[in-house]
Formats: sequence, C-alpha cells, structure tokens
Amino acid sequence: MEHRRSISMDLTLSFSGAPSEENMSDDKIEIIVPQVSPVLPRSPWINIVPPLGRQNEASHPHPPPSSAKTAALALPQKVAAEFLGTFLLVFALLSALITNEARGGALGLLGVAAVAGTAVVVIVASVVHISGSHLNPAVSIAMAVFGYLPWAQLLPYMAAQLLGSTAASFTAKAVYRPANLGAAIATVPTLGTAETLFVEFVTTFVLLFVITAHAIDPKAVKELIAVGAGAAVMMNALISSESTGASMNPARTLGPAFATGTYTKIWVYMVAPPLGAIAGTGAYIALK
Repeated sequence: MEHRRSISMDLTLSFSGAPSEENMSDDKIEIIVPQVSPVLPRSPWINIVPPLGRQNEASHPHPPPSSAKTAALALPQKVAAEFLGTFLLVFALLSALITNEARGGALGLLGVAAVAGTAVVVIVASVVHISGSHLNPAVSIAMAVFGYLPWAQLLPYMAAQLLGSTAASFTAKAVYRPANLGAAIATVPTLGTAETLFVEFVTTFVLLFVITAHAIDPKAVKELIAVGAGAAVMMNALISSESTGASMNPARTLGPAFATGTYTKIWVYMVAPPLGAIAGTGAYIALK
C-alpha cells in the first residue's frame, strides 16, 4: 500500500524564538522566507517568518539615520561636485571662445557650439550620480520649485555654481590674457531687451524640457540624460550664440561679467533662464 505523507505549509506569525523540535516534526514542514519576498507579496492573509537567526533583527530593526543627518553629510560632497563641474564647464566654454576670437574665428560657430555641447555631455555624465549635475542656478531653481531638490540645498547649490563660474572666468583671464576679453566671453546681446528675454526664455525652456524628460520620468533612459542635455545646449548655441550669447545659465553670465566688468542688460540673464527653466520643467510634468 502506497504510503502518503501529508505536508502542510505552516506560515506562522511568531517573530520570537527559534522553532522547537516539536513543531518541526516529520509531518509538518515550516516554510521560512525573507520578510520581503518577490514571490510572496505582503498580504493581510499571509504573515511571513523572518529567516532563522534574524528574528531579533525583525523585532528590533535598526532605525535608519534621520533624513536631516543624511542630507547634512551628503551636502558638502554635492556642493563640491557642483563647484567643480561648473568650473570645468565654464572654463572649457571660455577657452573655446577665447581661442576662436584670437585665431580669427578658427573654430567658428559650429566649433564653439560643439565644445559647449560635448563639455556638457562629459561633465554631466561624470557627476550626475553625485549632485544631479545641475551646473546651472536655473536648473536648481526649477528642481526646487517642483520638489526634486530640497529648498535647504538650493542656496548652497547656487553659491557653488556661481563660485565655480567666477573661478573659471578669472582662471581663463589669467591663462589666456586676451586683448579684448569682454568681447570674447561676455554675454552681450545684439537684440533688444524684450527679444533677448524671449530668446533666453525659450532656449532655457528647451534645455529644461529635455533634462526633465530624462531625469524624472521612470520610463526614460536615464543614461541618455548627459547626451540629451549636451545636444540641447549645442542646438541652442547654434540658434542664439550670435544674438544673446546663448547663456541659459545665470552663473555662466555672472562669472565672465565679474572677470570683465561687462554688465550689459545683465538682469535679463538673471530673470529669463530661471523662468524658462520653471516653464520647461512644468510643461513636461504636465504632459507626463
């Protein structure tokens, strides 16, 4: 006569003590799975026993460090990444502009735009996992407005970006010593005030629309954020370099302004990019 053994799956609620020999008989098998199981989801009908030897951990979980403490520990690293990233980006751009001016337009509009775009790709890819690689106060303001950057981190981010741009501008001035530095690197518009405001608003709108699409949408390919941002910067530079200087970035304008003493219509570059950034981010969020 065939012997049949009845097997029951005992999923018990007890979290304290190891199972006794009486409970672990031949006719009963206790199935023990981790607390978070990809096979058995949490349900009001199923209670999971933690693995042996870890019941005490489940009963007395270690509290995670407070968010404030974590943010405080991480902020210096993020600020340093923003400073270094902005310094490298602005120095690369100013180097291209000064070289182009000194060599009689050797790089041309396309060459300068390509330098700006590839610099964004390289630097964003390098520090995006540390600070988000904003490198631009307009980006940081838009991220804070829509809850993707804590407000407490906004001023440190913006200060680091401005200091990075200013340091890069004075470094480029000391290294290259161009005859007409202001004409080479300052963002002096050739359009009227309203037209400059509009162009800077639109170009920054496009930049943030692209960045937001790759940065916050879970369906987007995150690895392409650097490529998307770099391509947007290059396209915008080709469109607006000759008319507004293609700033899209208050720090990019302020640093060279401090180094050259050129402040022509500078308030436009402080207003239009943040507004364009907020509008571009909001537009993508509204479409999503």
